Amino acid sequence: MGTTGETRRVGVGMLGSGFIGEFHTLGLRYIPDARVVANWGAGSERRGAFGERFGSRPLDSIEAVCADAEVDLVVVSLPNHLHLEAVRSAVRHGKAIACTKPLGRNGTEAAEMLRLVRDAGVFHAYLENVVYNTETMQMRAMVEAGAIGRVTTFRAREGHSGPHAAHFWDAELAGGGALLDMSSHGVECARYIFGKDVGVRDVFAWGDTLVHKARTTGEDNAVMLVRFEDGRVATMDVSWSSKGGLEGRFEVYGDAGRMINDSSSTSLRGFIERPAGYIGEKADADTGWIYPVADETHVHGHDAMMQDVVEAFRNGRQPRETFRDGYIVNRILDGAYRSIRSGHWEPVELDESLLGGPPIATAAR
Repeated sequence: MGTTGETRRVGVGMLGSGFIGEFHTLGLRYIPDARVVANWGAGSERRGAFGERFGSRPLDSIEAVCADAEVDLVVVSLPNHLHLEAVRSAVRHGKAIACTKPLGRNGTEAAEMLRLVRDAGVFHAYLENVVYNTETMQMRAMVEAGAIGRVTTFRAREGHSGPHAAHFWDAELAGGGALLDMSSHGVECARYIFGKDVGVRDVFAWGDTLVHKARTTGEDNAVMLVRFEDGRVATMDVSWSSKGGLEGRFEVYGDAGRMINDSSSTSLRGFIERPAGYIGEKADADTGWIYPVADETHVHGHDAMMQDVVEAFRNGRQPRETFRDGYIVNRILDGAYRSIRSGHWEPVELDESLLGGPPIATAAR
């Protein structure tokens, strides 16, 4: 890690040159002396185009990026089935790691990743953008200020008409369907709003393939209830068959009020007869009534998330979200999948030895 004036330069190795990799890279744009120096992704043309766009060196493997001398922080923005391989490689080379959600395809993979970074003593961050959304952070601040009294319930509704990439549709490759893909956001948002000091007891869930039977064996619609140790409940309602563009609605209810954050209800709307290019994630139409998202990277929390990760790494502190959080989310979702099969409430099974342990490493060696 070099220095430029008073700022420690951070070289980022980007694993993934697709949709989420671009968001994570754009999230670095306002952070002084932090940029992608090396990248890898599926397909030489695609990673070459990524390198040309962002000024990084496209390399030919995960291992090459993790071994690169200019890389201080490896950002894992890959399909779910490659997360564990990427973390293993980054740990072998002693690199700091930030991994997108969900951390693993299941709790077993997430547990191994958490053990790896802890045993190696490397910095680790969990990339969950919803809790960095400006409105979500304001909701949490108002909860802490007592604005709505004691929080009683939480509800998340997320939906769109289906994933943009083929790997999402392969339930075995991805680890699940809409529940894993989307409820990972709602679960961590609920933990953030209720307070992470409140443990999760058990979970009840339903999921089915109602629309996309020809494309996936995974669930394209699901509902889950997460019950916390103090009896309060959070609800996640997700869909891969919701027409009309991306839905993202998060509601917090207290005994003295309520708050609603609807990120799909933009302040900008228009009726157009001619396409104007990219409108927003998962937009189903480019003419007629449209709801463009202005500065989507900022609106969806990627700016604040990447800033927290880089500054935590620079300054020797723990980021807001770590692999510990990702592990807990995966174990909650494991319980949800067991509940879908059993039809009953299922306990959230956590390895207590993973929840304690040594403090997070906070700087490159």
